[in-house]
Amino acid sequence: MTHTFDTVIVGAGIFGTTAAVELARRGQRIALLDPGPIPHPLAASTDISKVVRLEYGADLEYMVLMESARTEWLRWNEELGAELYHETGVVLVTRATMAPGEYEYESFELLIERGHRPERLDVDEIARRFPAWRPGAYSDGFYHAMGGYAESGRVVASLVDRARQLGVALYPGQTVDRVLGDETRVTGAATREGESFAAGQVLIAAGAWTPILVPELTSVMRVTGHPVFHLQPTASELFHPPHFAVFTADITRSGWYGFPMHPVGRTSRHAMRRGVDAERSYQAAGYSIDGVVKVANHGIGQELHPMRDERVVTEHDVANLRTFLRDALPSLADAPVTYTRRCLYCDTLDGDFLIDRHPDREGLFVASGGSGHGFKFAPILGQLAADVVLDQPNPHLAKFRWRDIPPDKTGKEGARYQG
Repeated sequence: MTHTFDTVIVGAGIFGTTAAVELARRGQRIALLDPGPIPHPLAASTDISKVVRLEYGADLEYMVLMESARTEWLRWNEELGAELYHETGVVLVTRATMAPGEYEYESFELLIERGHRPERLDVDEIARRFPAWRPGAYSDGFYHAMGGYAESGRVVASLVDRARQLGVALYPGQTVDRVLGDETRVTGAATREGESFAAGQVLIAAGAWTPILVPELTSVMRVTGHPVFHLQPTASELFHPPHFAVFTADITRSGWYGFPMHPVGRTSRHAMRRGVDAERSYQAAGYSIDGVVKVANHGIGQELHPMRDERVVTEHDVANLRTFLRDALPSLADAPVTYTRRCLYCDTLDGDFLIDRHPDREGLFVASGGSGHGFKFAPILGQLAADVVLDQPNPHLAKFRWRDIPPDKTGKEGARYQG
């Protein structure tokens, strides 16, 4: 059977769902294909929370984009009828004094230059305002009220709901295994399940599966897995805002970051009210979400194949977590770990997203390469992708163009621990 659309979007994660909503708003007939269920339990987007921060070191363009994205997050809370984004603030702490050239220092200076008001924290102020932190473990840093976290799984579920309302045809249970057409022009996509979808345009937004579907990208993309932990604290009062915020802990030297205690029961109520099958996805993924503190590592990770390799958190990962917690957040050091996952990043070698048209195949587009920091841009990702597909001007797209990247290139995203 063949179905016909203007654009077929492959992948219902954050890149794909935002693109589907935006293109449908602009009058396109859209098919959104995903192995399903949607939200998919293995998608990087299907998590309980993702950091929303303006801080990008000295990278002005990312900060400018995030200023727009934060405004849109607040609008989404109103438009989607739920508090998906929680503005708890973000605290960035360092062991030594912040110094020029380092992520925290450059972020602090650029925030001030942009007219923001980050609050510098010394060792005593960290202990006073955020009592969960071991006194003296971190001696410098700052707090910025404009930031927090988004309940990422709920965000995707809400976007799927909005896509349906806009007439997007959703096809969970359809696993795209090839793009149709010839070497110069695409004509649609075909699935492992035997369906064909005809379209003048195909947007690959398949996350870790992107370089499999577009093998030309294997030289500039890799897939890495990163450990995520949910902990059940005993002293829960220490982990609620304003006494605990989204944090990075000397992140360029450690990779560690985390969140305040997750709201209790929020996902279940939202899923039932919206009629979105998000709850089953969470259950399939094994999430324990009520009252947990999520801690994760944004670092080198483990190179994996999204289909062949197991996504397991190892005893070594847990030992590293316990070492960090004993030193930084001692009241969590012995807290039960209620859930773990290894979150897959689709990394570009330079750490910038890839949102562009294929240079040789007319009608083929890519929106991927989130590199572990893409979700926070969700409210503007769809605009970027739609402008590419519809050939509309956008001054930010040059940063995310299709490009050659030297194999020894180190990712430049400021907050990531590079080893």
